[in-house]
Amino acid sequence: MTGAAVAGPLAGAAPAAPAARSAADALPALEPLLRAWLPRQRWFAGKGRAMQRLRLVSAVELLPPGASPGLLHLLVAVDEDCYQLLLGVRAALPPALAPTLIGRAESGPYAGLTVYEALGDPRLSGLLLERLRAPGTLPPLRFDRDPAAVIPAGLAPRPLSGEQTNSSLVYGETYILKVFRRVGPGLNPDLELPRALARAGCTRVPAPVAWYEAELPGSEPLTLGVLQPYLRGCADGWQLALQRLAEGADFTTEARRLGEATAEVHRALAGALPTLVLGPERTARLAAGMTARLAAAVREVPALRPYESGLRAAFEALAGGPERAVPAQRIHGDLHLGQTLRAADGSWTLIDFEGEPARPLAERRRPEPAVKDIAGILRSFDYAARSHHPFDPGWAEACRAAFCEGYAVPAGRDPRADAVLLRAYETDKAVYETRYEARHRPDWLHVPLAAVHRLAGSAPAAP
Repeated sequence: MTGAAVAGPLAGAAPAAPAARSAADALPALEPLLRAWLPRQRWFAGKGRAMQRLRLVSAVELLPPGASPGLLHLLVAVDEDCYQLLLGVRAALPPALAPTLIGRAESGPYAGLTVYEALGDPRLSGLLLERLRAPGTLPPLRFDRDPAAVIPAGLAPRPLSGEQTNSSLVYGETYILKVFRRVGPGLNPDLELPRALARAGCTRVPAPVAWYEAELPGSEPLTLGVLQPYLRGCADGWQLALQRLAEGADFTTEARRLGEATAEVHRALAGALPTLVLGPERTARLAAGMTARLAAAVREVPALRPYESGLRAAFEALAGGPERAVPAQRIHGDLHLGQTLRAADGSWTLIDFEGEPARPLAERRRPEPAVKDIAGILRSFDYAARSHHPFDPGWAEACRAAFCEGYAVPAGRDPRADAVLLRAYETDKAVYETRYEARHRPDWLHVPLAAVHRLAGSAPAAP
């Protein structure tokens, strides 16, 4: 593998080696373009606040600009966050690539050249696959793969639209590459957990076939991208639920099978990775965190205030002691219907094990009660039902019951038996949803508020 590269510790960039000077010197000239472009990207976490500091963490020329197009890989720190950027460099941008335009560099090593989002260029995204096919190192980047996997050459890439926190490319309808945008030191669960499940023989999750990382001085490796089989012909769980609602059709068979699949994944994760039991002190801390999140949400969303005491009661009951000792293990961490796929034979697959992207990576890698995933799916059934008019509460309740019944078969215990724990996690999820909808989709605020009303256990108190 050839190319110029420079890397520094995540806390700041080290001086560039002479061979990498053009890549390292690119940032000052590109900074005005990136300051205008980054806030417009769906995966950029700094929306709504002024961008203070932008600095280089690493720069690698995967293809020099003279190759036409050139391909520049950057890790750029924006305030407290680090982002992965793949930039194309050309003299002029073809009309087909006009939507990928970032701008024209006015100075520096790329002066006079057009800079654009490289993942939209089939030639450059095809090169990324070739790097994964042939493992190697171009410091600080390291490309690796499962030696048993067969990755054909020349698979045509196409970007997927509609994602928020990452970017994905489908190659030849055979593989899908997730490119993580906001990155940090440590193994990303979306690589760690599917690999552990594959070693355990669990087929409910696509096994990674290749991946790439950045190895920076004084830092744990940063997971940058994961290549997995693309499950062609599978139906997205969320879209399938909406379709059934529109048809007035039953969804309980699918919900029951999804419960079984979820329990199988939980059981495999518990066998493959360390587990623990939360004693009274840890359970109390868990409840305290939920209470703190409620307090913050009430300050931000006035509609929550009349329900605060009823919601807090769910967390107080958890702090006072659940029905049994609380086992904790590695879980999905952000499970909902949109993170599931159903094959034509009715089998379910779970995807996207990254966890909640807004949480620090270290938190997302901690063992947690499996009921957190269950609460996420139960809330997702309610969201689906309330997105349909007229609202059919019976549909949601039937799906919730069927999912729990299906889960109980492999798990040996119905999650509804842990009523205190389940109510606390559902309440915490509904509080999170209320805050999210108030910020981003006010027209949807009524959906989590309906759950808040139910979970609070009473009508709102008088103001």
